[in-house]
Amino acid sequence: MTNRSPNVVREEALLDDARDRGRLPLLGAFIRLSGPGWLQSAITLGGGSLAAALYLGVLTGTNFLWVQVFAMALGVIALGAISWITLTTGENPFTLLKDRVSPVLAWGWLGAVMLANVVWALPQFSLATAAVEQNLLPGLKGDALTVITCLSVLSLALVVVWAYGRGGRGVRIVELGLRVLVGLIVLAFFGVAWVLLSRSDGMSLSQVFAGFIPNLDLLSQPAPAYAAELAAAQFPDLWSGIIVRQQQEVLIAAAATAVGINMTFLMPCSLLRRGWNRSFRNLAVFDLATGLLIPFVFATGCIVVASADRFHARVDQELVSDVSVAVGRGAYLDRLDNAIKEGFGAGTAQYEEHSIASSARAGLSEAELLERVGLAMNLVPEPDRRLASMLEKRDTFALARALEPLTGYATAHMVFGFGVLAMAVSTVIVLMLISGLAFAVAFRQQPGGVAFRWGTIVAGLGALGPFVWTGKARAWLAVPTSNFGMILLPLAYWSFVLLMNSRRVLGDDVPKGRTRWIWNSLLVPTALVASCASAWTVHMKLGPWGLAGLAAMAIAVLATLRRS
Repeated sequence: MTNRSPNVVREEALLDDARDRGRLPLLGAFIRLSGPGWLQSAITLGGGSLAAALYLGVLTGTNFLWVQVFAMALGVIALGAISWITLTTGENPFTLLKDRVSPVLAWGWLGAVMLANVVWALPQFSLATAAVEQNLLPGLKGDALTVITCLSVLSLALVVVWAYGRGGRGVRIVELGLRVLVGLIVLAFFGVAWVLLSRSDGMSLSQVFAGFIPNLDLLSQPAPAYAAELAAAQFPDLWSGIIVRQQQEVLIAAAATAVGINMTFLMPCSLLRRGWNRSFRNLAVFDLATGLLIPFVFATGCIVVASADRFHARVDQELVSDVSVAVGRGAYLDRLDNAIKEGFGAGTAQYEEHSIASSARAGLSEAELLERVGLAMNLVPEPDRRLASMLEKRDTFALARALEPLTGYATAHMVFGFGVLAMAVSTVIVLMLISGLAFAVAFRQQPGGVAFRWGTIVAGLGALGPFVWTGKARAWLAVPTSNFGMILLPLAYWSFVLLMNSRRVLGDDVPKGRTRWIWNSLLVPTALVASCASAWTVHMKLGPWGLAGLAAMAIAVLATLRRS
């Protein structure tokens, strides 16, 4: 970059001096100058990561701890590649894609980023509201508290993001603030996990470490902890199918929340905003490892451990035996209804007579509904009811309440609630920032202008989340949202493969020989894994028509590719 700011000149001189003095001074300089990687951490440690980690623990125990580590490692490879391209060329990858590779791919990537920002913002506000109402201020309820919480988060985010948009000192202040916030998030959840692991009757470290060894069997069969209940159940195939589908869904969510498509847009923009150039390429990789990979692995791993310890394959006895409790749990009743359908057969007179779903449609009074549900529950054997209760979608309040006898109220609710709120707030800030940057690029304006500010407001529409999603387990909203994000992710990853191998883009800097082989051996498998996960998600959600849509999109991109 030709016009370097005084800050960049000073940072470059600091790096040069540290390199001359050895590895330890260089490490210190890297730590001091890091920043863009922590922005990535602030977005990935949000509602999606929390929900995915929470339900990974509920459904699979510690068996899927490896998933988020593996997905994040792939994400760091992709982000490292786009950082290398950005710092080598000094240009925004969107412009490079549009002008020199494929305009369809470029606009598809940008459009996916804009859409993902709005969709992902919805669960963040819901999560912030849940943390305040359920953990931090449990005595207060109502729409007024929800409105105040959403407006407070939205206002704070706008102040921070618009300060970043002004550039200069504001960029570094925002990065430093988010670095502190991420550190507090990690400490909060690490403290909770430490308390659980230090118990004499708690989960052992060997169980935790075993979860980092991939077990692909769980892609097609239930976790081992369900075996005893499945053996006693009348409808084991029904429950096995439900468990496996939920395990697959939450696995995809966990992988998608590690690195979302909007993060791939943020990284190059934040590098350019800092004014970095090719002299900072090694620092960018270090920044991703220390500011993104390590905090993510620690925070999400601790949530999985806590959730697994308290909920995995645990029976909710109230649901099993108390009709009045069961009536208030729609998802639980749906699962029991599936068992009744399995026993009588769909469409039969016996099923219609005893179906919980048909009783709900009949508009019965509360007393009549209690009686009908009680009769229906008696039709489902207790082992099946126990399995249905194990699959309840717990929220952050349920986890904090389960920890309360072990850690005391302050740790269980205040510390945990603060960690959840900090996750939501930091993610809202960065989502609005990405949306503003995307609008600025789309309308060819500088960050901080009119387009940038309108873009931040568009993502801020996520404040409607708590009013759109009124389900009890608000954290679950992040799981289908993350599934949506996974569908879009290959757009970005294949873009990076094309950019890294394009002489039109990189000119004489295009990787050659051993360097090119290393980059491609890392990038191509990463893009293939993301594509397979995307296709799998589309097939689960939309079936063959969804796969046909993906194929049509791929053909449209290929048709516009320019020779590299």
